[in-house]
Amino acid sequence: MNTRNSIFLMAATLSLTLATNAQAASISGTEPDSETHIYAEADSLGGLLGEYFMVKWVPVGGSNYVADTVSHAYEHYIATMNDPEMVEANADYYKLFLPLTYFNSSIEQYSTVDKVQNDGTSESDLMSSLLPIDEQTFTTKDRIDTQVNGALLSAYVNDPAKVLFTEDEINKGGTFEDRLEEQQEDLAKVTAEILDVKVVPQEVTEDAVAEITKPNWWRFTGNGSFQMSQNYISDNWYKGGESNVAEIATLQLKADYNDNEKVQWENMLDAKLGVASSPSDQYHDYLVNTDLLRLYSKFGVQAAKHWYYTIAGEAKTQFMESYGSNSQDMKAAFLAPLDVNVSLGMDYKLEKPNFKFSVMIAPITWTMRYIGNDGVSHKSYGLDEDKNTRHNIGSEILPTFTWNIAKNITWESRLDYLTSYTWTRIDWENTFNFAVNKYLSTKFYVHARMDDSAEPRSGSRGDIQVNELFSFGINYTW
Repeated sequence: MNTRNSIFLMAATLSLTLATNAQAASISGTEPDSETHIYAEADSLGGLLGEYFMVKWVPVGGSNYVADTVSHAYEHYIATMNDPEMVEANADYYKLFLPLTYFNSSIEQYSTVDKVQNDGTSESDLMSSLLPIDEQTFTTKDRIDTQVNGALLSAYVNDPAKVLFTEDEINKGGTFEDRLEEQQEDLAKVTAEILDVKVVPQEVTEDAVAEITKPNWWRFTGNGSFQMSQNYISDNWYKGGESNVAEIATLQLKADYNDNEKVQWENMLDAKLGVASSPSDQYHDYLVNTDLLRLYSKFGVQAAKHWYYTIAGEAKTQFMESYGSNSQDMKAAFLAPLDVNVSLGMDYKLEKPNFKFSVMIAPITWTMRYIGNDGVSHKSYGLDEDKNTRHNIGSEILPTFTWNIAKNITWESRLDYLTSYTWTRIDWENTFNFAVNKYLSTKFYVHARMDDSAEPRSGSRGDIQVNELFSFGINYTW
Protein backbone atom coordinates (compact mmCIF):
# COMPACT_ATOMS: atom_id res chain seq x y z
CA MET A 1 0.00 0.00 0.00
CA ASN A 2 1.52 3.36 -1.04
CA THR A 3 1.84 6.42 1.17
CA ARG A 4 -1.21 8.31 -0.25
CA ASN A 5 -3.57 5.38 0.34
CA SER A 6 -2.22 5.02 3.86
CA ILE A 7 -3.01 8.68 4.51
CA PHE A 8 -6.64 8.36 3.40
CA LEU A 9 -7.08 5.20 5.43
CA MET A 10 -5.72 6.94 8.51
CA ALA A 11 -8.04 9.89 7.91
CA ALA A 12 -11.08 7.66 7.64
CA THR A 13 -10.10 5.83 10.82
CA LEU A 14 -9.54 9.14 12.63
CA SER A 15 -12.92 10.47 11.48
CA LEU A 16 -14.73 7.37 12.71
CA THR A 17 -12.87 7.46 16.03
CA LEU A 18 -13.58 11.16 16.63
CA ALA A 19 -17.25 10.79 15.74
CA THR A 20 -17.67 7.78 18.04
CA ASN A 21 -15.88 9.51 20.91
CA ALA A 22 -17.94 12.65 20.42
CA GLN A 23 -21.21 10.73 20.58
CA ALA A 24 -20.02 8.70 23.57
CA ALA A 25 -18.98 11.84 25.36
CA SER A 26 -22.48 13.30 24.63
CA ILE A 27 -21.36 16.60 23.21
CA SER A 28 -24.90 17.88 23.79
CA GLY A 29 -25.76 21.37 24.87
CA THR A 30 -22.08 22.32 24.57
CA GLU A 31 -21.55 24.73 21.76
CA PRO A 32 -18.00 25.16 20.34
CA ASP A 33 -16.15 28.35 21.00
CA SER A 34 -16.83 29.89 17.56
CA GLU A 35 -20.13 30.68 15.88
CA THR A 36 -20.84 27.61 13.67
CA HIS A 37 -17.72 25.55 12.83
CA ILE A 38 -14.42 25.15 14.67
CA TYR A 39 -11.25 24.02 12.95
CA ALA A 40 -8.37 22.56 14.92
CA GLU A 41 -4.86 23.67 14.13
CA ALA A 42 -3.54 21.71 11.13
CA ASP A 43 -0.54 20.39 12.94
CA SER A 44 -2.74 19.07 15.75
CA LEU A 45 -3.37 16.04 13.55
CA GLY A 46 0.32 15.44 13.48
CA GLY A 47 2.90 15.18 10.77
CA LEU A 48 1.72 14.05 7.38
CA LEU A 49 -2.02 14.21 8.21
CA GLY A 50 -1.89 17.93 8.90
CA GLU A 51 -0.89 18.65 5.30
CA TYR A 52 -4.09 17.14 3.87
CA PHE A 53 -6.78 17.16 6.57
CA MET A 54 -8.35 19.29 9.27
CA VAL A 55 -10.69 18.60 12.19
CA LYS A 56 -14.11 20.25 11.89
CA TRP A 57 -17.04 20.48 14.32
CA VAL A 58 -20.24 19.70 12.48
CA PRO A 59 -23.71 20.56 13.94
CA VAL A 60 -26.06 17.56 14.05
CA GLY A 61 -29.22 19.30 15.34
CA GLY A 62 -30.02 21.71 18.12
CA SER A 63 -26.84 22.40 20.08
CA ASN A 64 -25.22 19.00 19.38
CA TYR A 65 -21.91 18.81 17.50
CA VAL A 66 -19.66 15.95 16.33
CA ALA A 67 -16.01 16.06 15.28
CA ASP A 68 -15.13 15.07 11.72
CA THR A 69 -12.07 15.18 9.44
CA VAL A 70 -12.28 16.79 6.03
CA SER A 71 -9.67 17.43 3.41
CA HIS A 72 -8.40 20.93 2.79
CA ALA A 73 -9.35 20.63 -0.89
CA TYR A 74 -12.94 19.62 -0.11
CA GLU A 75 -13.40 22.44 2.37
CA HIS A 76 -11.98 25.02 -0.04
CA TYR A 77 -13.83 24.05 -3.21
CA ILE A 78 -16.99 22.22 -2.12
CA ALA A 79 -18.05 22.96 1.47
CA THR A 80 -18.02 26.74 1.10
CA MET A 81 -20.44 26.48 -1.83
CA ASN A 82 -23.14 25.34 0.65
CA ASP A 83 -22.53 28.31 2.94
CA PRO A 84 -23.75 31.60 1.34
CA GLU A 85 -21.76 33.62 3.85
CA MET A 86 -18.52 31.90 2.70
CA VAL A 87 -19.06 32.37 -1.06
CA GLU A 88 -17.32 35.47 -2.43
CA ALA A 89 -18.55 37.36 -5.48
CA ASN A 90 -16.09 36.99 -8.40
CA ALA A 91 -16.73 38.76 -11.70
CA ASP A 92 -14.15 36.59 -13.50
CA TYR A 93 -16.78 33.86 -13.87
CA TYR A 94 -19.28 36.13 -15.70
CA LYS A 95 -19.19 34.03 -18.88
CA LEU A 96 -20.80 31.12 -17.06
CA PHE A 97 -23.77 33.21 -15.93
CA LEU A 98 -24.69 34.70 -19.30
CA PRO A 99 -27.06 32.94 -21.71
CA LEU A 100 -24.84 30.39 -23.48
CA THR A 101 -22.63 32.54 -25.72
CA TYR A 102 -19.87 31.66 -28.19
CA PHE A 103 -16.64 33.33 -26.99
CA ASN A 104 -13.62 33.48 -29.29
CA SER A 105 -11.21 32.99 -26.41
CA SER A 106 -12.38 29.41 -25.85
CA ILE A 107 -11.31 28.33 -29.34
CA GLU A 108 -8.15 30.44 -29.30
CA GLN A 109 -7.00 28.84 -26.07
CA TYR A 110 -7.16 25.31 -27.43
CA SER A 111 -5.87 26.34 -30.88
CA THR A 112 -2.60 27.76 -29.51
CA VAL A 113 0.48 25.50 -29.31
CA ASP A 114 3.12 26.33 -26.74
CA LYS A 115 6.54 26.75 -28.29
CA VAL A 116 8.98 23.88 -27.56
CA GLN A 117 12.73 24.48 -27.16
CA ASN A 118 15.45 22.31 -28.63
CA ASP A 119 15.91 20.51 -25.34
CA GLY A 120 12.26 19.48 -25.22
CA THR A 121 11.11 22.06 -22.64
CA SER A 122 8.31 24.48 -23.35
CA GLU A 123 8.62 28.24 -23.19
CA SER A 124 6.54 28.39 -20.01
CA ASP A 125 8.79 25.79 -18.35
CA LEU A 126 11.83 27.80 -19.34
CA MET A 127 10.39 30.99 -17.84
CA SER A 128 9.62 29.17 -14.62
CA SER A 129 13.19 27.92 -14.31
CA LEU A 130 14.67 31.34 -15.02
CA LEU A 131 12.25 33.18 -12.70
CA PRO A 132 11.67 30.90 -9.72
CA ILE A 133 8.83 32.89 -8.12
CA ASP A 134 5.33 31.99 -7.03
CA GLU A 135 3.12 33.04 -9.97
CA GLN A 136 -0.18 31.91 -8.36
CA THR A 137 -1.02 35.37 -7.05
CA PHE A 138 -0.50 37.04 -10.43
CA THR A 139 -2.16 34.43 -12.64
CA THR A 140 -5.49 33.94 -10.86
CA LYS A 141 -7.53 35.48 -13.67
CA ASP A 142 -5.67 33.53 -16.35
CA ARG A 143 -6.21 30.26 -14.53
CA ILE A 144 -9.92 31.04 -14.10
CA ASP A 145 -10.20 31.90 -17.80
CA THR A 146 -8.60 28.56 -18.65
CA GLN A 147 -11.13 26.65 -16.56
CA VAL A 148 -14.10 28.70 -17.83
CA ASN A 149 -13.00 28.36 -21.46
CA GLY A 150 -12.66 24.62 -21.03
CA ALA A 151 -16.20 24.37 -19.64
CA LEU A 152 -17.61 26.51 -22.45
CA LEU A 153 -15.77 24.50 -25.14
CA SER A 154 -17.28 21.32 -23.75
CA ALA A 155 -20.75 22.89 -24.04
CA TYR A 156 -20.05 24.03 -27.62
CA VAL A 157 -19.02 20.54 -28.67
CA ASN A 158 -21.64 18.50 -26.81
CA ASP A 159 -24.70 20.74 -27.23
CA PRO A 160 -24.12 23.43 -29.91
CA ALA A 161 -27.87 23.98 -30.43
CA LYS A 162 -28.12 25.75 -27.09
CA VAL A 163 -25.68 28.52 -28.08
CA LEU A 164 -27.82 31.68 -28.25
CA PHE A 165 -25.38 34.53 -28.93
CA THR A 166 -21.87 35.28 -30.12
CA GLU A 167 -19.30 37.45 -28.45
CA ASP A 168 -19.63 40.06 -31.20
CA GLU A 169 -23.41 40.31 -30.61
CA ILE A 170 -22.84 40.81 -26.89
CA ASN A 171 -20.32 43.59 -27.52
CA LYS A 172 -22.69 45.40 -29.88
CA GLY A 173 -25.19 45.72 -27.06
CA GLY A 174 -23.13 48.46 -25.43
CA THR A 175 -22.78 49.19 -21.72
CA PHE A 176 -25.51 49.88 -19.18
CA GLU A 177 -24.75 53.59 -19.31
CA ASP A 178 -25.10 53.55 -23.11
CA ARG A 179 -28.55 52.01 -22.78
CA LEU A 180 -29.58 54.70 -20.28
CA GLU A 181 -28.46 57.44 -22.66
CA GLU A 182 -30.45 55.84 -25.49
CA GLN A 183 -33.55 55.64 -23.31
CA GLN A 184 -33.16 59.28 -22.31
CA GLU A 185 -32.90 60.35 -25.96
CA ASP A 186 -35.95 58.26 -26.90
CA LEU A 187 -37.95 59.78 -24.03
CA ALA A 188 -36.95 63.27 -25.13
CA LYS A 189 -38.10 62.57 -28.71
CA VAL A 190 -41.47 61.21 -27.57
CA THR A 191 -42.01 64.15 -25.21
CA ALA A 192 -41.17 66.62 -27.96
CA GLU A 193 -43.67 65.01 -30.31
CA ILE A 194 -46.43 65.10 -27.67
CA LEU A 195 -45.84 68.63 -26.49
CA ASP A 196 -44.63 69.93 -29.89
CA VAL A 197 -41.76 71.68 -28.17
CA LYS A 198 -38.03 71.24 -28.34
CA VAL A 199 -36.76 69.28 -25.38
CA VAL A 200 -33.01 69.09 -24.80
CA PRO A 201 -31.81 66.29 -22.51
CA GLN A 202 -30.12 67.76 -19.47
CA GLU A 203 -27.22 66.11 -17.74
CA VAL A 204 -27.42 65.96 -13.97
CA THR A 205 -24.47 67.95 -12.69
CA GLU A 206 -25.40 68.03 -9.01
CA ASP A 207 -26.17 65.32 -6.54
CA ALA A 208 -29.81 64.93 -5.57
CA VAL A 209 -30.62 66.58 -2.25
CA ALA A 210 -33.48 65.38 -0.08
CA GLU A 211 -35.56 68.28 1.17
CA ILE A 212 -37.46 67.72 4.39
CA THR A 213 -40.33 70.10 5.06
CA LYS A 214 -42.43 70.50 8.16
CA PRO A 215 -45.85 68.88 7.66
CA ASN A 216 -48.87 71.18 7.46
CA TRP A 217 -51.61 69.86 9.74
CA TRP A 218 -54.11 72.54 8.69
CA ARG A 219 -56.87 71.86 6.18
CA PHE A 220 -58.88 74.74 4.70
CA THR A 221 -62.20 74.07 2.96
CA GLY A 222 -65.29 76.05 2.03
CA ASN A 223 -68.60 76.22 0.26
CA GLY A 224 -70.45 79.12 -1.31
CA SER A 225 -73.80 79.35 -3.06
CA PHE A 226 -76.28 81.81 -4.48
CA GLN A 227 -79.71 80.39 -5.17
CA MET A 228 -83.22 81.57 -5.83
CA SER A 229 -86.79 80.51 -6.30
CA GLN A 230 -89.39 82.39 -8.32
CA ASN A 231 -93.14 82.33 -8.83
CA TYR A 232 -95.04 84.57 -11.28
CA ILE A 233 -98.83 85.03 -11.31
CA SER A 234 -100.55 87.47 -13.60
CA ASP A 235 -102.95 90.01 -12.13
CA ASN A 236 -105.92 88.38 -13.83
CA TRP A 237 -105.10 84.82 -12.79
CA TYR A 238 -108.48 83.14 -12.23
CA LYS A 239 -107.53 81.81 -8.79
CA GLY A 240 -105.76 84.91 -7.62
CA GLY A 241 -102.44 85.00 -5.78
CA GLU A 242 -99.30 87.10 -6.10
CA SER A 243 -95.85 86.74 -7.67
CA ASN A 244 -92.90 86.02 -5.44
CA VAL A 245 -89.11 85.92 -5.70
CA ALA A 246 -86.85 84.52 -2.99
CA GLU A 247 -83.05 84.61 -2.94
CA ILE A 248 -80.52 83.12 -0.53
CA ALA A 249 -76.73 83.39 -0.33
CA THR A 250 -74.63 81.13 1.86
CA LEU A 251 -70.95 80.97 2.76
CA GLN A 252 -69.23 78.40 4.94
CA LEU A 253 -65.49 78.50 5.68
CA LYS A 254 -63.61 75.84 7.68
CA ALA A 255 -60.09 75.75 9.10
CA ASP A 256 -59.37 72.40 10.75
CA TYR A 257 -56.19 71.32 12.52
CA ASN A 258 -55.34 67.64 13.02
CA ASP A 259 -51.86 66.42 14.00
CA ASN A 260 -52.96 62.78 13.46
CA GLU A 261 -51.93 61.95 16.98
CA LYS A 262 -53.80 63.65 19.82
CA VAL A 263 -54.98 67.16 18.98
CA GLN A 264 -57.88 68.29 16.79
CA TRP A 265 -59.11 71.86 16.42
CA GLU A 266 -62.15 72.69 14.28
CA ASN A 267 -63.11 76.24 13.29
CA MET A 268 -66.10 77.30 11.19
CA LEU A 269 -67.60 80.55 9.93
CA ASP A 270 -71.20 80.07 8.76
CA ALA A 271 -73.17 82.84 7.08
CA LYS A 272 -76.68 82.72 5.52
CA LEU A 273 -78.81 85.55 4.23
CA GLY A 274 -82.11 85.11 2.43
CA VAL A 275 -84.79 87.61 1.40
CA ALA A 276 -88.19 87.27 -0.27
CA SER A 277 -90.33 89.83 -2.05
CA SER A 278 -93.62 90.78 -0.39
CA PRO A 279 -95.93 92.56 -2.83
CA SER A 280 -98.87 92.57 -0.43
CA ASP A 281 -96.88 94.10 2.45
CA GLN A 282 -97.82 97.75 2.86
CA TYR A 283 -94.59 98.62 4.70
CA HIS A 284 -91.85 96.50 3.09
CA ASP A 285 -90.94 95.52 -0.46
CA TYR A 286 -89.08 92.47 0.84
CA LEU A 287 -88.76 90.55 4.10
CA VAL A 288 -85.76 88.69 5.55
CA ASN A 289 -86.55 85.00 5.83
CA THR A 290 -83.10 83.56 6.58
CA ASP A 291 -80.39 85.40 8.49
CA LEU A 292 -77.47 83.82 10.35
CA LEU A 293 -73.92 84.78 11.24
CA ARG A 294 -72.21 82.09 13.33
CA LEU A 295 -68.64 81.52 14.49
CA TYR A 296 -67.89 78.10 16.02
CA SER A 297 -64.69 76.63 17.42
CA LYS A 298 -64.02 73.24 19.04
CA PHE A 299 -60.69 72.09 20.52
CA GLY A 300 -60.15 68.47 21.53
CA VAL A 301 -57.41 66.24 22.95
CA GLN A 302 -57.82 62.53 22.35
CA ALA A 303 -58.74 60.43 25.37
CA ALA A 304 -59.55 57.12 23.64
CA LYS A 305 -59.99 55.83 20.10
CA HIS A 306 -63.05 57.94 19.26
CA TRP A 307 -63.34 60.14 22.36
CA TYR A 308 -61.84 63.59 22.96
CA TYR A 309 -61.67 65.90 25.94
CA THR A 310 -63.24 69.00 24.39
CA ILE A 311 -63.90 72.67 24.96
CA ALA A 312 -66.17 74.42 22.45
CA GLY A 313 -67.40 77.94 21.91
CA GLU A 314 -70.08 79.47 19.69
CA ALA A 315 -71.26 83.00 18.95
CA LYS A 316 -74.19 83.69 16.62
CA THR A 317 -76.29 86.66 15.56
CA GLN A 318 -77.77 88.02 12.31
CA PHE A 319 -76.85 90.62 9.67
CA MET A 320 -79.98 92.69 9.07
CA GLU A 321 -83.03 94.12 10.71
CA SER A 322 -86.07 91.92 10.27
CA TYR A 323 -89.79 92.66 10.61
CA GLY A 324 -93.05 90.77 10.56
CA SER A 325 -95.39 90.91 7.61
CA ASN A 326 -97.36 94.19 7.49
CA SER A 327 -95.68 95.29 10.71
CA GLN A 328 -93.16 97.89 11.72
CA ASP A 329 -92.16 96.08 14.91
CA MET A 330 -88.49 95.10 14.67
CA LYS A 331 -88.04 91.39 15.42
CA ALA A 332 -84.24 91.15 15.28
CA ALA A 333 -81.14 93.12 14.28
CA PHE A 334 -77.38 92.83 14.27
CA LEU A 335 -76.27 91.79 17.81
CA ALA A 336 -79.90 91.70 18.88
CA PRO A 337 -79.83 89.06 19.99
CA LEU A 338 -76.25 87.79 20.31
CA ASP A 339 -76.02 84.27 21.79
CA VAL A 340 -72.68 83.02 23.16
CA ASN A 341 -72.07 79.50 24.51
CA VAL A 342 -68.92 77.96 26.03
CA SER A 343 -69.07 74.22 26.73
CA LEU A 344 -66.77 71.72 28.42
CA GLY A 345 -67.20 67.97 27.97
CA MET A 346 -66.47 64.98 25.77
CA ASP A 347 -66.74 64.66 22.01
CA TYR A 348 -67.31 61.36 20.19
CA LYS A 349 -66.13 61.28 16.55
CA LEU A 350 -66.64 58.68 13.86
CA GLU A 351 -65.48 58.96 10.25
CA LYS A 352 -66.38 56.62 7.41
CA PRO A 353 -65.81 57.06 3.66
CA ASN A 354 -69.31 58.54 3.11
CA PHE A 355 -70.31 59.42 6.66
CA LYS A 356 -68.89 61.80 9.26
CA PHE A 357 -70.48 61.95 12.71
CA SER A 358 -69.77 63.85 15.92
CA VAL A 359 -71.66 64.30 19.17
CA MET A 360 -70.52 66.80 21.79
CA ILE A 361 -71.72 66.04 25.34
CA ALA A 362 -71.08 68.98 27.65
CA PRO A 363 -72.36 68.70 31.24
CA ILE A 364 -71.03 72.21 31.94
CA THR A 365 -72.13 75.03 29.64
CA TRP A 366 -72.13 78.77 30.14
CA THR A 367 -74.58 80.77 28.01
CA MET A 368 -74.98 84.49 27.54
CA ARG A 369 -77.66 86.37 25.59
CA TYR A 370 -77.14 90.03 24.71
CA ILE A 371 -79.58 92.54 23.15
CA GLY A 372 -77.66 95.39 21.51
CA ASN A 373 -80.58 97.26 19.89
CA ASP A 374 -83.26 99.02 21.93
CA GLY A 375 -85.66 98.72 19.01
CA VAL A 376 -85.88 94.96 19.65
CA SER A 377 -88.14 93.80 22.45
CA HIS A 378 -86.01 92.43 25.29
CA LYS A 379 -88.94 90.56 26.74
CA SER A 380 -89.48 88.60 23.52
CA TYR A 381 -86.04 87.03 24.06
CA GLY A 382 -86.49 86.29 27.76
CA LEU A 383 -84.80 89.39 29.21
CA ASP A 384 -86.16 92.07 31.45
CA GLU A 385 -86.76 95.31 29.58
CA ASP A 386 -84.19 97.15 31.69
CA LYS A 387 -81.44 94.56 31.11
CA ASN A 388 -79.37 93.86 28.02
CA THR A 389 -77.73 90.58 29.07
CA ARG A 390 -78.64 87.30 30.70
CA HIS A 391 -76.25 84.59 31.95
CA ASN A 392 -77.04 80.93 32.63
CA ILE A 393 -75.22 77.72 33.54
CA GLY A 394 -76.52 74.48 32.09
CA SER A 395 -75.71 71.58 29.78
CA GLU A 396 -75.52 71.03 26.03
CA ILE A 397 -75.69 68.12 23.60
CA LEU A 398 -74.64 68.84 20.02
CA PRO A 399 -74.75 66.01 17.44
CA THR A 400 -73.75 66.77 13.84
CA PHE A 401 -73.27 64.61 10.77
CA THR A 402 -72.54 64.80 7.04
CA TRP A 403 -73.86 61.92 4.95
CA ASN A 404 -73.10 61.44 1.26
CA ILE A 405 -76.27 59.53 0.46
CA ALA A 406 -75.39 59.16 -3.22
CA LYS A 407 -72.78 60.54 -5.60
CA ASN A 408 -74.58 63.87 -5.96
CA ILE A 409 -76.76 63.94 -2.84
CA THR A 410 -75.50 65.18 0.54
CA TRP A 411 -77.33 65.63 3.83
CA GLU A 412 -75.86 67.90 6.52
CA SER A 413 -77.57 67.99 9.91
CA ARG A 414 -76.91 69.88 13.15
CA LEU A 415 -78.99 69.48 16.32
CA ASP A 416 -78.19 71.83 19.21
CA TYR A 417 -79.89 70.95 22.51
CA LEU A 418 -79.24 73.53 25.23
CA THR A 419 -80.78 73.77 28.67
CA SER A 420 -80.27 75.76 31.86
CA TYR A 421 -82.60 73.36 33.74
CA THR A 422 -85.19 76.19 33.85
CA TRP A 423 -85.59 76.61 30.06
CA THR A 424 -84.72 74.60 26.95
CA ARG A 425 -83.67 75.73 23.48
CA ILE A 426 -83.43 73.32 20.52
CA ASP A 427 -82.23 74.21 17.01
CA TRP A 428 -82.28 71.52 14.30
CA GLU A 429 -80.83 72.60 10.96
CA ASN A 430 -80.90 70.33 7.90
CA THR A 431 -79.53 71.00 4.43
CA PHE A 432 -80.06 68.62 1.51
CA ASN A 433 -77.82 69.39 -1.47
CA PHE A 434 -78.70 67.85 -4.87
CA ALA A 435 -75.71 68.62 -7.09
CA VAL A 436 -76.31 68.87 -10.84
CA ASN A 437 -72.62 69.40 -11.58
CA LYS A 438 -69.67 71.16 -9.99
CA TYR A 439 -71.31 74.59 -10.18
CA LEU A 440 -75.08 74.03 -10.08
CA SER A 441 -77.25 72.44 -7.43
CA THR A 442 -80.65 72.38 -5.81
CA LYS A 443 -80.89 72.86 -2.04
CA PHE A 444 -83.61 72.04 0.41
CA TYR A 445 -83.12 73.83 3.74
CA VAL A 446 -85.25 73.08 6.83
CA HIS A 447 -84.71 74.74 10.22
CA ALA A 448 -86.92 73.61 13.11
CA ARG A 449 -86.69 75.45 16.45
CA MET A 450 -88.14 75.28 19.93
CA ASP A 451 -87.35 77.90 22.58
CA ASP A 452 -89.25 78.23 25.87
CA SER A 453 -86.72 80.69 27.32
CA ALA A 454 -88.42 83.61 25.49
CA GLU A 455 -91.90 85.00 25.25
CA PRO A 456 -94.14 82.55 23.35
CA ARG A 457 -94.69 83.51 19.72
CA SER A 458 -98.18 83.70 18.29
CA GLY A 459 -99.22 80.79 16.10
CA SER A 460 -100.77 77.38 16.23
CA ARG A 461 -97.52 75.66 17.26
CA GLY A 462 -96.59 77.94 20.12
CA ASP A 463 -92.91 77.49 20.93
CA ILE A 464 -92.19 75.29 17.87
CA GLN A 465 -91.03 77.26 14.81
CA VAL A 466 -90.18 76.07 11.25
CA ASN A 467 -88.31 77.77 8.40
CA GLU A 468 -88.13 75.94 5.04
CA LEU A 469 -86.65 76.97 1.67
CA PHE A 470 -86.31 75.10 -1.63
CA SER A 471 -83.99 76.79 -4.14
CA PHE A 472 -81.82 76.29 -7.24
CA GLY A 473 -78.68 78.08 -8.30
CA ILE A 474 -74.91 78.34 -8.20
CA ASN A 475 -73.00 76.19 -5.71
CA TYR A 476 -69.23 75.71 -5.43
CA THR A 477 -67.16 73.69 -2.97
CA TRP A 478 -63.38 73.85 -2.46
